[in-house]
Amino acid sequence: MSARTKSRKRALDVLFSADVRGDSQADALDAEQQRALARPERASSWPYAREIVQGVIEHAPEIDGAITEHATAWPIDRMPAVDRAILRIAVWEIRYNPDVPAAVAIDEAVELAKELSTDDSPRFVNGLLHAIAAAAESLPGRGAAADA
Repeated sequence: MSARTKSRKRALDVLFSADVRGDSQADALDAEQQRALARPERASSWPYAREIVQGVIEHAPEIDGAITEHATAWPIDRMPAVDRAILRIAVWEIRYNPDVPAAVAIDEAVELAKELSTDDSPRFVNGLLHAIAAAAESLPGRGAAADA
C-alpha cells in the first residue's frame, strides 16, 4: 500500500469519526495530531493525511456543494458517513490538489468504497466523482487549461 493510500485511509478515519461522533472536523484533526506525535512509527502517513483533512475543512462549503450539486437524487445527509468522508477526500483532491490526477483520486475513492462501504457505494462514488471531475475541468488550475 502506497504512502498516499495510507494517508487517505488515515484522513478517512479522522473525517468519519468526526461525522459519526458529531465532533468538529478541526477537533478530530487536533486529536489525531496528538496521536501522531505519540506514535512516530506512523509518521510517514501523517503529513498528507493532515493536508487532506485541513483542505476538507478549509473548503467544506465548496466540497459539500459540489457533492450536493451532482448527487441530486441522494442528499448528502442521507449518504452513509463513510461515503461522505470518501467523497470529501476525493473532491478535495480533484478540485484543490493539482499534484493528484483526478483519475487517481477517483480510483482511490472507489477502492476505499469497495473495502469499507456498501455493495452499491463503489458505483455511486465512481459516477459522482466522474461528474465532479468533469465539472472541475473548467476550474482554474485543473484540466486542459492547467496543462497549457
